[in-house]
Amino acid sequence: MKSLVAALAPNIETCAGIAPVVSAGKRSVARSLSMSLFPCLLLIPGMAVAQKRPATVKPKAKIVKSKPIDELAKLRDEFIKATEDYKASLEKLRASYEKSVLKAEERLNQSKDLFAQGLISRNELEGNERAVAEAKDKVTEVDRRMTTADSQIADTLLEAEAERTMAKIRPIPRGGLVSTAAMIRFNGGGGWALTDAWKVQRFFLEAFKKPLPIAVFGQGSIHDRWRLDHRNAMDVSLHPDGPEGQALLNFLRTNGIPFLAFRQAIPGTATGAHIHIGRPSHRY
Repeated sequence: MKSLVAALAPNIETCAGIAPVVSAGKRSVARSLSMSLFPCLLLIPGMAVAQKRPATVKPKAKIVKSKPIDELAKLRDEFIKATEDYKASLEKLRASYEKSVLKAEERLNQSKDLFAQGLISRNELEGNERAVAEAKDKVTEVDRRMTTADSQIADTLLEAEAERTMAKIRPIPRGGLVSTAAMIRFNGGGGWALTDAWKVQRFFLEAFKKPLPIAVFGQGSIHDRWRLDHRNAMDVSLHPDGPEGQALLNFLRTNGIPFLAFRQAIPGTATGAHIHIGRPSHRY
């Protein structure tokens, strides 16, 4: 309360509107003071409440941590974007080739008239015919590349969807097999180490009278670049749907040896069709 009075002291004279009083009688002075100070006293409760009111504390902003980006998903997105850019450049190239076809056909028609009039030789006529055929071949080749680009994008999206489906059923039980459009995974229950590779090599040599086509034995440069731990696995250059690939997969399943069989290239995971013998390579 003392602090409140001290705070009001500078304003009392202003509220009273009086100068120092020279003995005008105690009663008249008291009456004058009470009348002049009454408006200021009405302000005291409000000021006291204002002093007791705590300062408003602003809530701290929540820090939202961004989720780590899945590296494989990022590689797929980059692959799709690069493929789409490539397809866009092919479309421009195709338009240019189509113009070349029209010009070549126009020259051919003119040369036919000139040949009929005996003004040019047959060799020149045949040269113009070849020019038209070559121009059309270029358009056909561009169409083929555009179709391949569309197929690559579709396969990548299909594989991404397949992996999301596989993620829902993981972990794959021992002895379990999951097959998608682009790959096959077998979670063999038997023991596996890279030192057991001779068993697989012996089977293939006896079955097909030729060495097992091993592409990468253990860690390879491509796995270092993709940050995949491939130290206890080997890659075999066989298509899983071919007769030799099927025979190898049957042998691996019979002996409980885990594998991943890729039917096509997968960005950041597989450069092409092959059979990965061993547990899946984890990223590091």
